[in-house]
Amino acid sequence: MSGGFTERNPATERYPAAKGKSTEHNPFAKKWRKGLRGVALVYPNRYVGGISNLGLQYIYSKINSLPGFICERFYTDVFGGLRSLETATPLEKFEFAFFSLQYEEDVFNIYEILKKSDFRGLKVAGGPCIMENPLPYAKLFDLMFVGEAENYIDRILMENLRDLKESELGESELGPFFIPEVMAEEGRWMIRRVKSDLRDYLKTEIIAEGAYGRALLLEIGRGCKRNCRFCLVKRVYSPVRWRRKELLLEIAEKNKEIVEKVALIAPSPSDHPEFKEILFELKEMGYAISPSSLRADKLDEETLDILVESGLRSLTIAPEAGSERMRKVVDKGITEDDVLNAAKLAAERSMEKIKLYFMIGLPGEKWEDLEAIIDISKKVQDFVRRVEVSVNPLVPKPHTPFQFLSFGGKLEFKREDINELKEKVRFLRRKVRSESKYFEFKPPAIEEFAVQTVISRGGEEVFELIKAGRKNAFRNIFSLGLEKYLDAMGARAVLLDRSENLPWQIIDHGYNPKRLEKEFKRAIELAELEI
Repeated sequence: MSGGFTERNPATERYPAAKGKSTEHNPFAKKWRKGLRGVALVYPNRYVGGISNLGLQYIYSKINSLPGFICERFYTDVFGGLRSLETATPLEKFEFAFFSLQYEEDVFNIYEILKKSDFRGLKVAGGPCIMENPLPYAKLFDLMFVGEAENYIDRILMENLRDLKESELGESELGPFFIPEVMAEEGRWMIRRVKSDLRDYLKTEIIAEGAYGRALLLEIGRGCKRNCRFCLVKRVYSPVRWRRKELLLEIAEKNKEIVEKVALIAPSPSDHPEFKEILFELKEMGYAISPSSLRADKLDEETLDILVESGLRSLTIAPEAGSERMRKVVDKGITEDDVLNAAKLAAERSMEKIKLYFMIGLPGEKWEDLEAIIDISKKVQDFVRRVEVSVNPLVPKPHTPFQFLSFGGKLEFKREDINELKEKVRFLRRKVRSESKYFEFKPPAIEEFAVQTVISRGGEEVFELIKAGRKNAFRNIFSLGLEKYLDAMGARAVLLDRSENLPWQIIDHGYNPKRLEKEFKRAIELAELEI
């Protein structure tokens, strides 16, 4: 080993997640030798989530396959994100640091890691938060990548930032690279998101205890054909792409001696055109099967039979809203009958628990819509013994038809909207607890979702909020004058058939912005909101 890197055992009492290294099946690990350039792959949250991210696994395997480079992983519950999992090497010893930003509030962890580590190398970021809006992070990273990075890892590593910048200066667009220095010097160019064709796939992967337990992760597709008005996936991962059944089964066959469970990963796995065939073949191989999600309207007896026989013990359904009216507002595309039919099928197969996911703070929401959340949950419990009710407020995300709304689902934000959301949560908690001891209720922290909203929709000045830290972040929104990002953004202009520039419109995801405006107007009409 060279360059100040030292071998050591990462398993410590203080950071128990580091012990996961000893139970990993890791076919990609590489040993240090003189001349290797170090790349730190940082997941700014817990190991259990990071190891379940196939995109990170691909980057890790790709870099370690390149001559002249070595990649090691960092997680916040392993040495506080300051030393690598593999060799406990300090972050500042690496030449590159790649950060994956999956959740807006993880940026607070990134800021702390960089501050404590004194890292001086090239800071690169990607992930869905960068794809939705890179501006709040412009003062934190040297380069941000907008899109799916499989085909660009070599270029980022082989070209230094100056060469990469100069190669782009003659173009009218930056492609997928957001380089803050270039943006400041040359003006606001359009960034175009890039996508992968999904032909490449990891034939082997790290098998470890992750979000799905100890499982083989099979990404069966990307993108979503559904039109939920609150969801980012439709636009930033379009078009819908599916991996071939034969390829997926080949990978499963290769790994069945290593692991007994497989997780099927996609925004909506059951929309795969050969979903049932894939399930059947995996069951025949002896796998326990865990889909990342299931739509109630796609569940039938045959599908659930296969899943139950392969080990599925609980069901997760996301009606998103309690009333039919509100489900039309969000364009969820499932009905109460779909939900109850899924519950009935689950009960007939002796499942004892169903998890239900709902949102509040939707446009046009009334108290009777909240009552409807309780009503449909009670109807589900008529079929199964235990029901877990999870409720979160709407975050009006960029690149969705709801991007124009305020936090709270209105056409104008007022500070009291926060208290109204809290009262809705208290109302639902009281109702759930009064109904049955077998109801579980997971209340949200409203302030955290407000912070997510500001970071996801803000401009470069939101960096001041990031720099101030997670503690008191909600209060800092107002002390720093950032509450405008909680307000409706461009809503009235759209309703008056005018356009208004929004911070994240520097990114071209390939959709027609007029389509979002049309969907927004339709939602407002269905919600019966007064303009």
